[in-house]
Amino acid sequence: MTSNSNEIRNVVIVGSGPAGWTAAIYLSRANLSPVVYAGAQVGGQLTTTTEVENFPGFPEGRDGPELMADMEAQAKRYGTEIVYEEIESIDAKSSPFTLKAGGGAVIKAHTIIICTGASPKMLGLPGEKTFWSRGVHTCAVCDGGFYRGKTVAVVGGGDSATEEATYLAKLAQKVYLIHRREELRASKIMAERALKNSKIEPLWNTVVEDVGGDLSGKFPKTTHLKLKNLKDNSRNDLPVDAMFVAIGHTPNTKFLNGAFTADENGYLIVNDAQETNIEGVYAAGDVHDHVYRQAITAAGYGCKAALEVERYLTRKGLVG
Repeated sequence: MTSNSNEIRNVVIVGSGPAGWTAAIYLSRANLSPVVYAGAQVGGQLTTTTEVENFPGFPEGRDGPELMADMEAQAKRYGTEIVYEEIESIDAKSSPFTLKAGGGAVIKAHTIIICTGASPKMLGLPGEKTFWSRGVHTCAVCDGGFYRGKTVAVVGGGDSATEEATYLAKLAQKVYLIHRREELRASKIMAERALKNSKIEPLWNTVVEDVGGDLSGKFPKTTHLKLKNLKDNSRNDLPVDAMFVAIGHTPNTKFLNGAFTADENGYLIVNDAQETNIEGVYAAGDVHDHVYRQAITAAGYGCKAALEVERYLTRKGLVG
């Protein structure tokens, strides 16, 4: 994209995924000519998910990358401009705002919607990549349904881990809760709920050293975890069908350099209109939502942000 320094865009959407594409669809249908800077991972986290079973409208499920490609195509159909670059910085000190792209372009915009999502924290094991989405996951609500009646493990000790384990216990035959310490960091009520569940077995003072599995078929298949006990340094293989890593997420906000109000974990803080602390700058999806983190809620937040942008531009007299 060659930027015209005199041109001021109505709205720039930073990031793609369900939130970004949904915002683009609504804004382009409103003839507001949005431009999406799709980022390094076009389509966001869903592009790494083999099958999405809980997005409404697809009774047989939907391949994650295909679902995101369909959303992108829908946005294009209504006239959304898409630039396959990252936004490296945003100057929101004064309006119109200034954005700088990785390709060197400088963009001016009356409004911005930040949809850069969040990245799950991983353990950093070689097998995580090999078996990603084939037995290695970060979202029980998203992928737990594939393991009904099977044996799974959850790694972590906080609220997220206990919540994932409790959810999986409704589906799986057995859930191991692997934690490197002797007690959970989760809130008392969450910890008690998990530990009282007969299907959940905690493995204390234990870390996962790698993920193992079967590579002989068409797709890799997780079969076991390589564990180490931190007290006696003993090692063993734990047979499981899947591992869910629940050690937290990191919102993709580093490029903002603290320009917007965020919570202690870096998630952007927005009001009921999806607006950040700076008027005219909005956020949608996992970049602010650390509670639900679902494709459908991200799309809903994207819709809200788009409608609020339209109202903002109309209220300010920036569009007819």
